Amino acid sequence: MKAVVYTQPGLPIHAPQSLYDAELPTPKPGARDLLVEVRAIAVNPVDTKIRASRGGDQPQVLGWDAVGVVREVGPEVTLFRPGDEVFYAGAIDRPGSYSELHVVDERIVGHKPRSLDNASAAALPLTSITAWELLFDRLGVEENGGEGQRLLVVGAGGGVGSILVQLASKLTRLTVIGTASRPETQAWVKALGAHHVIDHTESLPLQLEALKLGPVDYVISLTHTDTYLPQLVEVLRPQGKLALIDDPAQLDVMPLKRKSLSLHWELMFTRSLYKTEDMIKQHQLLDRVAQLVDSGVLKTTLGEHYGTINAEHLKRAHAMIESGKARGKIVLEGF
Repeated sequence: MKAVVYTQPGLPIHAPQSLYDAELPTPKPGARDLLVEVRAIAVNPVDTKIRASRGGDQPQVLGWDAVGVVREVGPEVTLFRPGDEVFYAGAIDRPGSYSELHVVDERIVGHKPRSLDNASAAALPLTSITAWELLFDRLGVEENGGEGQRLLVVGAGGGVGSILVQLASKLTRLTVIGTASRPETQAWVKALGAHHVIDHTESLPLQLEALKLGPVDYVISLTHTDTYLPQLVEVLRPQGKLALIDDPAQLDVMPLKRKSLSLHWELMFTRSLYKTEDMIKQHQLLDRVAQLVDSGVLKTTLGEHYGTINAEHLKRAHAMIESGKARGKIVLEGF
């Protein structure tokens, strides 16, 4: 099968071997696995982070967003059958989806939204799972809850932020404040449902004060949390909650103590990494996301379509992700 691979970690994306086209053997599904014919993928920051840090003697396959058609099922599969259209984000400890055929555990797979084409659906799985778990599992916000409370989303214009703003504004009663620094990104965040948009390159406390929006009950920080932490502690009300997804080299949490602030870290791969008892929740929430899309409540966060799935186009996508200027999700489609 066709695949896009790499071997040596840490190469700059313009290097010839940073990503290259290859032929690999067809994988075999395990007991609860699906063998999926991949139709479209999306590129995420985790792809670039793994490429920078993890290699091996054998070709490595990245990619943790996919849409495809089930071609074969393992003997213990109960949720899907051959021919089903699916979308999912995969598992970080297994080969990724930059390949024509891909094996994935059925418990982290959802039925593809019927109303979306493959590329538009590929933009959703990883960020939807991350955003859903951040809001409802980590912070404990309830659907239709949050009346009179405020949520600040730092980096609201990226992939996770783009779906998180929608979930919070459509499924809760929170007042949603997103941050974005460029006019086009600010307009994007506003269009997704944020009640207010402020600039994270300027003082967050002063901007919230000017809008009479502080203090806030919840903060979800999606980027540069260590840089913004003093401001986030300042704008959070006592006993507020801070959640994050990024990887600061260091994070001094002592300033949270005075306000009894709680800290919540989200990694959407945790359930699949540890085969948790509630692993099937990711199947359930992806099916729920598909229903919300098909009913018009949520919309795709596709930002740009970079063409077919090959090394050249994926290098371009990785370069854009590494630039920090991506808006929404970058998708590729077909081999």
